[in-house]
Amino acid sequence: MRIPHVSLLSFIFCYCFWIHHSVYYTGVSAQIVEDQQQSLLKLKNSLKFKTNKSTKLVSWNPSVDFCKWRGVACDEERQVTGLDLSGESIYGEFDNSSTLFTLQNLQILNLSDNNFSSEIPSGFNKLKNLTYLNLSHAGFVGQIPTEISYLARLVTLDISSVSYLYGQPLKLENIDLQMLVQNLTMLRQLYMDGVIVTTQGNKWSNALFKLVNLQELSMSNCNLSGPLDPSLTRLQYLSIIRLDLNNFSSPVPETFANFTNLTTLHLSSCELTGTFPEKIFQVATLSVVDLSFNYHLYGSLLEFPLNSPLQTLIVSGTNFSGGIPPSINNLGQLSILDLSNCHFNGTLPSSMSRLRELTYLDLSFNDFTGQIPSLNINLLQIDLQDNFLDGSLPSSLFSLPLLRSIRLSNNNFQDQLNKYSNISSSKLEVLDLSGNDLNGSIPTDIFQLRSLNVLELSSNKLNGTLKLDVIHRLENLTTLGLSHNHLSIDTNFADVGLISSIPNMKIVQLASCNLTEFPSFLRNQSKITTLDLSSNNIQGSIPTWIWQLNSLVQLNLSHNLLSNLEGPVQNSSSNLSLLDLHDNHLQGKLQIFPVHATYLDYSSNNFSFTIPSDIGNFLSSTIFLSLSKNNLSGNIPQSLCSSSVSLVLDFSYNHLNGKIPECLTQSERLVVLNLQHNKFHGSIPDKFPVSCVLRTLDLNSNLLWGSIPKSLANCTSLEVLDLGNNQVDDGFPCFLKTISTLRVMVLRGNKFHGHIGCPHANSTWHVLQIVDLAFNNFSGVLPNNCFKTWKAMMLDEDDDGSKFNHIGSQVLMFGGIYYQDSVTLTSKGLQMEFVKILTFLTSVDFSSNNFEGTIPEELMNFTRLHLLNLSDNALAGHIPSSIGNLKQLESLDLSSNHFDGEIPTQLANLNFLSYLNVSSNRLVGKIPVGNQLQTFDASSFVGNAELCGAPLIKNCSNETYGLPTSPHARPCTFGWNIIRVELGFVFGLALVIGPLLFWKQWRQWYWKRVDLILCRVFPQLNLEYESSGGHCYQVLRWRH
Repeated sequence: MRIPHVSLLSFIFCYCFWIHHSVYYTGVSAQIVEDQQQSLLKLKNSLKFKTNKSTKLVSWNPSVDFCKWRGVACDEERQVTGLDLSGESIYGEFDNSSTLFTLQNLQILNLSDNNFSSEIPSGFNKLKNLTYLNLSHAGFVGQIPTEISYLARLVTLDISSVSYLYGQPLKLENIDLQMLVQNLTMLRQLYMDGVIVTTQGNKWSNALFKLVNLQELSMSNCNLSGPLDPSLTRLQYLSIIRLDLNNFSSPVPETFANFTNLTTLHLSSCELTGTFPEKIFQVATLSVVDLSFNYHLYGSLLEFPLNSPLQTLIVSGTNFSGGIPPSINNLGQLSILDLSNCHFNGTLPSSMSRLRELTYLDLSFNDFTGQIPSLNINLLQIDLQDNFLDGSLPSSLFSLPLLRSIRLSNNNFQDQLNKYSNISSSKLEVLDLSGNDLNGSIPTDIFQLRSLNVLELSSNKLNGTLKLDVIHRLENLTTLGLSHNHLSIDTNFADVGLISSIPNMKIVQLASCNLTEFPSFLRNQSKITTLDLSSNNIQGSIPTWIWQLNSLVQLNLSHNLLSNLEGPVQNSSSNLSLLDLHDNHLQGKLQIFPVHATYLDYSSNNFSFTIPSDIGNFLSSTIFLSLSKNNLSGNIPQSLCSSSVSLVLDFSYNHLNGKIPECLTQSERLVVLNLQHNKFHGSIPDKFPVSCVLRTLDLNSNLLWGSIPKSLANCTSLEVLDLGNNQVDDGFPCFLKTISTLRVMVLRGNKFHGHIGCPHANSTWHVLQIVDLAFNNFSGVLPNNCFKTWKAMMLDEDDDGSKFNHIGSQVLMFGGIYYQDSVTLTSKGLQMEFVKILTFLTSVDFSSNNFEGTIPEELMNFTRLHLLNLSDNALAGHIPSSIGNLKQLESLDLSSNHFDGEIPTQLANLNFLSYLNVSSNRLVGKIPVGNQLQTFDASSFVGNAELCGAPLIKNCSNETYGLPTSPHARPCTFGWNIIRVELGFVFGLALVIGPLLFWKQWRQWYWKRVDLILCRVFPQLNLEYESSGGHCYQVLRWRH
């Protein structure tokens, strides 16, 4: 067959063309591949990174195919399409000149977890094929460039940052959120945690509506504000929402229950309000919910749907309340349950035992009651502290094989701890059973738990003797708490070297453990941060080695018998922050002022010295300083005011003199100033600032004169004002009426004068509970209108008066340390110091003034009143029958007035009344017969010429009260003289012995009289009030 000439030429031409182009393209492709490799090597050489921490860049070798380098991905044509340099410890600047931007086929780029410390380069707009860009936690700072918004193919964008922690946040200011995402319509994952977004209100949520394919949204800590927009549900594919640490200040929209694909909802610390919609818990796909630390968010757990996929439920730090529903067993996949710091109550349902996947359980700081149900074998941590749980501890709890932490402190568990002999959780690291009613001895099995880090058994009723050398088996122990039990701790080791096998001991609490000396093993524990040996019987000197424990932060040696320091104090721990030496026998000059201490208590010792003039140089960090009840003399130096952080200064009960430094009253930080029982003279400085935060001002028993400073009205948080026993000459301080927080006002023993009460004041001192105006020159009538506003003296209908809180000021926010106020009152005829002022204690003492008129009826509305003293005035009229309203009254003194008429019978119904004095008045008639009145001495009624009846000698036999007297009645002539002696002896004996045996009130009265006699015979004895078990008791205590 013949081939045409033209066809042959065409074939030859095509073949040559194909050969030419094949050679050309092969050359070009090889050149591109070589260029890509060179770009990667140039990129490596331009980056600074730590070679010892790099696993990718450090391995790039030109002799190896670059597509096989770690972190590099190529396509079929050997183009670099993926680059992962995350976690390579890259540091230094990164700009537009980088060869990274020549890799224009990149689809995936991950530079996360590095430290570039520069702005994000604008050159990213050259990488138009990117679908995944991760710049999170890479150290980028400053503005996010507009060029990021040009990457229209992005599916995932992660620019999360923690740079704000270093003062250089990543910000979205030059462009707003809407401009950033307007072209990113293919975006499915958007992560911007820690980026400061200036778009506020609904605008930030409106900006997201173009992202119709968005599935995951994470914008935690972005400075977003509310409210949360209900229309966010337009993003129907959203499955993950993380918006923690913003300030929405709004409720959670109910429309969030319409997210049909929602799996994760994180809204912690968002200032959420209102009630959380219960329907959200019913979303069929929901597996993680975190609503923690929204303190104004309310809600409850009702019924959980069957086969719910919920794995994590966290509502800690909210106002959620109610019980845990039995349907919680429907959460078969639940792994983490955290309901801590809420208001949940009720018993724990037994159905919790069916939560087979539960590993973390935290129900602490709630009001749960009852017993602990049996729990899942896979449990890792359980925290039920600070509830009202009781009964026995479940024995199975101590044998769960995976359990690492048990925290059951501050409950009401009552059990013998030594019955648990099967404590075999080999992985247990934390065992905290403190603050319960556990008794018996400590089981030896506890000291076989070799993984134990924390052993806390303090504040129980454990007993027996424990040789402390058993802890040498616990090689990982960091915390040992055995305080406040009935234990006797033996710290003498057969082999002192054993204790050195515990190298990481940090917290040792052996308070109230019957120690008589410092445990010698402590001197080698160089890592100890907290040491509590208080309330023991340790005598002698404080050893020098204790000041050389370089890590020591808190040291409590209070309530011992220590007398001095062993040698000079040198190189005391520079870390020492809390030092408590109060209530010892320490004497001489005080040498210890740790430079960084925040809490120093040297009170109730025998220190004798003049306060150094430069003391302020050592107290620059001191918040609390107490030197009360020592033998200090001299002036308070000006340098004491140099500390700008002082909250509490207590120099009471010393021999200090001079004038009160003005700078103390000028402080804008001082909360407590207690200078009572010293010898300060002059006037009180009138320098209290407008920003005064003083809560306690106690200047009792000094030599102060003048008037109350008018600037004291600036202290609008004042709770305790005690100026008693000075020479202050002023009128009643109505200018303080705007201080609504005032609870205690003591002005006794001064030269105050004029009328009391504040005209035109309708809301004066509604929480005032102690008023002592005795021994002044006040006059006029008692102001009825003023008394109407003293609401704290009145018992509310739902108040049973049984709340035993104390008046005091919190000193350390996170340390649980308070300053407790005290006050001295005249109670039951005696001066008593109330060391802790209970908020339920109420007292009114207007004695020894010149008041006149009648007792106002408004005073009889003080149904919460415990002590009332109106003696030594010129009050007149009848004792009001409404005095029977004062059901809580314990002490009543109306003596030395001009009261007339009969004693009201209602007085006999005051069952708590244990002291009564109506002597030296003009009362008449028969003393009413009742439960109380015949138990008092005749001295309570003397000086009333027309008063008769028991216990007075004068009888009322010639008068019949309550029945008409017949004119024909003949006097009885029976010869009582014959048997008077015999009957008198028998009945007298019966009157004394019988009530002591059978009548509780008589028995209480009898022993109170014995206490009073002992107090008068022995001046060292002191009567004090204490509360225990919900009751208030009077105790007799020897003063040292």
